[in-house]
Amino acid sequence: MNKVMNEVTNKVIKNINDLKNIKNELQKDLNIRLEERELTPTTKIEHRHVLICVGGGCLASGSEKIKSAFERGIRKYNLEGKVEIVGTGCMGPCSDGPVLRIAPDNVFYQNISENDVEEIIVKHLLEGKVVEKFLRKNLAQVPMSRPNDIEYFKLQKKIALQNCGVIDPLSIDEYIAMDGYQALAKSLSSYSGDKVVEEIKLSGLRGRGGGGFSTGLKWEFTRKAAGGGVDGKQKNVVCNADEGDPGAFMDRSLLEGDPHSIIEGMAIAAYAVGASHGYIYVRAEYPLAVERLQKAINDAKAYKLLGENILSSNFSFELEIRMGSGAFVCGEETALMNSIEGKRGEPRPRPPFPAVKGLWDSPTLLNNVETYASVSKIILKGSKWYASFGTEKSKGTKVFALAGAIKNSGLVEVPIGISLGDLIYDIGGGIPNGKSFKAAQIGGPSGGCIPKEHLNVRLDYESLIELGAIMGSGGLIVMDENSCMVDVARFFMEFVQEES
Repeated sequence: MNKVMNEVTNKVIKNINDLKNIKNELQKDLNIRLEERELTPTTKIEHRHVLICVGGGCLASGSEKIKSAFERGIRKYNLEGKVEIVGTGCMGPCSDGPVLRIAPDNVFYQNISENDVEEIIVKHLLEGKVVEKFLRKNLAQVPMSRPNDIEYFKLQKKIALQNCGVIDPLSIDEYIAMDGYQALAKSLSSYSGDKVVEEIKLSGLRGRGGGGFSTGLKWEFTRKAAGGGVDGKQKNVVCNADEGDPGAFMDRSLLEGDPHSIIEGMAIAAYAVGASHGYIYVRAEYPLAVERLQKAINDAKAYKLLGENILSSNFSFELEIRMGSGAFVCGEETALMNSIEGKRGEPRPRPPFPAVKGLWDSPTLLNNVETYASVSKIILKGSKWYASFGTEKSKGTKVFALAGAIKNSGLVEVPIGISLGDLIYDIGGGIPNGKSFKAAQIGGPSGGCIPKEHLNVRLDYESLIELGAIMGSGGLIVMDENSCMVDVARFFMEFVQEES
């Protein structure tokens, strides 16, 4: 028995080493995007990366044309081999797109048009000068070139979003170079399923889909449920990517910008609870997310990171996409499972809960996109590291989609417990056109509105519930003095009525 176990372990280690070899080959290239150096007119061009956001928002503003213009310009000025053009996921400030960052100079440009590309190539890439008119300005209207100096980025802590805006979401090699699939390898080679569950429990991670239930406890219930070979019932792992709240685009941005992080998180979850099949339920209105996610699944299978005997271990996991038809109610987990089964998307009575009786009456684990995207970082860096962010009862970070009457609309990730005022004014830049803040709607149709007298409220699960709101999945709509709260209430009531 020990001989067989040793042989399996050795095969797993060999495959882990193969992953590390891929990482080492690309690490030098990725370091260019992560390091910083000063840009001067005497800076010699050795190798630069122009990182262009090709997330949904920037694509709608023409970033694909900008990417093509850069590629033409690189050929025109004979910069092949010296400058690499990379399409990345969402960088965050959607209202100022298209955006791009040039590394290792670490200069961030915004509101770029196709006609601006040649000027950036000549002045920045050839002459070593920052093109100030495309820089973001601070409150004193001083142009700021480096993201770490820009208020929008300074207060953020990116964990779930750490690869968005850095890597090419279509490249599995780039994901591996950023420690991708190392957490899965660590789990299979060093952890039992119980140990993985314990790490997630100790991290304090709570479901980011809105309920805020302990992720580790949910995993523990599913692991202990009869199934996965115990009584012949197949256990399943499901990702809820049916993002239907008005103004929400967190899940879409993660799926478009870093699809492998969700795949890896689901594979680790499947190993932990004893499941061998998974489904990602995505809105059909997200065609770009579906396209990139499917490519990522195909690439992971080609690298033997999905399918039979992953990394030559005894663990097998198949993953497939299911698309929803736009029904808001299917964001509720039991209605979602009915939809996957081909039934009408209606909620089921609970109990029994999905951990005991879920898909096709089998034990099923269900978490949302952001939750799975955080898992690999927890396993790789440890539960104590993750629990060091956030508050006593609400650990980690939270991704928010800022929308409405706010200067800097877009995607942000902040430590849980940041105040609403800091999020709106320091990161969001405040209310445009000199108007005053009236309220923020948070938590989707099931949430509530927080008026200006509560701007100091901490954005954590407990504090928001005390005000009659909820964290929700992360949609946050800001309203100014012209907003009518009766109209807001009517809008959400009509929305819920129509979707019922």
